[in-house]
Amino acid sequence: MRDREFKDSAYGQLSRIGRALASPKRLELLDLLSQCPKTVEHLARQVGQSVAAASHHLQVLRAAQLVEASKEGQFVRYRLADREVSRFFVNLRSLGESRLAEIERVTRRFLEGRDAVESVSREALLERVRRREVIVLDVRPAEEFRAGHIPGAKSLPLTELKRRLAELPRDQQIVAYCRGPYCVMAVDAVAVLKGAGFDAVRWADGVAEWSARGMALEA
Repeated sequence: MRDREFKDSAYGQLSRIGRALASPKRLELLDLLSQCPKTVEHLARQVGQSVAAASHHLQVLRAAQLVEASKEGQFVRYRLADREVSRFFVNLRSLGESRLAEIERVTRRFLEGRDAVESVSREALLERVRRREVIVLDVRPAEEFRAGHIPGAKSLPLTELKRRLAELPRDQQIVAYCRGPYCVMAVDAVAVLKGAGFDAVRWADGVAEWSARGMALEA
């Protein structure tokens, strides 16, 4: 194999990853699968597409060996190929946010007047949990919480929040988190909590960001 042939072949294989990621929906699917394995039907609902369209996107990701699939009865369940894919996605998003100012502008416009973002470090947050200074609330669906969550967090899905407010203490600050920076469940949870008189803020990170930085999860 000549030098040029080797380089063209190596970069050509690498470009398979780039082509697989060249879709907003496929990026969102990777983000969702960073939470836990999900069926095609579940993923289709979450990204607002038909099962056929979501299945096509997942097959593209599978061809690039970013996700894997297994048959469970009548359903096909997808999962990330390994943790490296989740870390890669987190790093890709960080790179985009550092190079593309429009991401910050879009995020700021969405959150303006609706949100308070907790800004302490991850280590400091853990210490505050240990000291029982805050309640960390995981407002994702219960199956995602069971797959992995920030140590010390309490599971209270957004869909159940309003009817379970009595379970929460009013003498501690509540830090709500969900799937990460582009997830809006924690934003909505903070609005509900503040409307009910709680001291609540949103933690922008999710379990993928937590894990990508070497922090342990509970499952």
